[in-house]
Amino acid sequence: MTRVLITGTAGFIGFHLARLLLSEGMRVHGFDGMTDYYDVTLKQRRHAILLQNEGFSATEGMLEEAELVMRTAEEFAPDVIVHLAAQAGVRYSLENPRAYLDSNVIGTFNVMEAARELKVRHLLMASTSSVYGANEDMPFRETDKADTQLTIYAATKKANEAMAHSYAHLWDLPTTMFRFFTVYGPWGRPDLALFKFVDAILDGRPIDIYNHGEMYRDFTFVDDLVQGIRLLIDAVPERPTDPSDIATYDSLSPVAPFRVVNIGNSDKVRLLDFITAIEDELGIEAKRNYMDMQPGDVPATWANAELLQNLTGYRPETDIRNGIRAFVKWFREYYQR
Repeated sequence: MTRVLITGTAGFIGFHLARLLLSEGMRVHGFDGMTDYYDVTLKQRRHAILLQNEGFSATEGMLEEAELVMRTAEEFAPDVIVHLAAQAGVRYSLENPRAYLDSNVIGTFNVMEAARELKVRHLLMASTSSVYGANEDMPFRETDKADTQLTIYAATKKANEAMAHSYAHLWDLPTTMFRFFTVYGPWGRPDLALFKFVDAILDGRPIDIYNHGEMYRDFTFVDDLVQGIRLLIDAVPERPTDPSDIATYDSLSPVAPFRVVNIGNSDKVRLLDFITAIEDELGIEAKRNYMDMQPGDVPATWANAELLQNLTGYRPETDIRNGIRAFVKWFREYYQR
């Protein structure tokens, strides 16, 4: 039985990944700080669902607590660690940048130390499409240069990638970083656009539309995302014996068992079309408040998912209308609206 330690299991993505792995008979231990960045009750209810499965156990604590992170890992003795916990949110990083350094840099270092000490089979860690920053050539490829991050959130995630590469090289620690693209779906975070739009439209409140709607995102349904992570668990990178053999599309490091992989729907969708799909599903026309671009935002993201497909045979493909329908169904049931 594969044993997987997942950080952030009370979070949106960690919850869905844990459910998927548990459904396959894996043993999962979660680590989560239950921070109040958003509604803690939502996090507690996610964990309550996971705890109904006897294969799940959990520790509550902060990633910055190095001794607790190490002790938890040693006691559970995982084969694989999937590090998803982080201080999330692009705009919040403008208000409270220190929280991102504490959680995303120090916390990630503590997870890496645990993985090194336990010599896990595979360490997988979340990055973000935000590391592409000011890049304009799309779709984004993992082999593109990514040195122009626009927020401290994106900068901490790029720092995680650099830290992880050094550990993979020094300690021969197989590591995969995955870059997420605008994840949405049931049990989503209240600070995400889909959640805020549905909540406001049902309340009759206006929705804020940045850059006057001229924005494009590669919306990725959460079930597709966690399926991609699941398959990458088995795609363990190996240190290349001959760097010249690395395929041109592959981000495998020439000096370490380390790889970066995009997980996205490979389809950029105009924000205004996304909003129209929400209106159609709700049967309500939104009151629109058009605004200028916010600091740190980018006009577009779009993933090239060729590497994911070549490694796993899988490619996300959920249409936004089907994904929005699933979210609205959950939202109405959960909030009785």
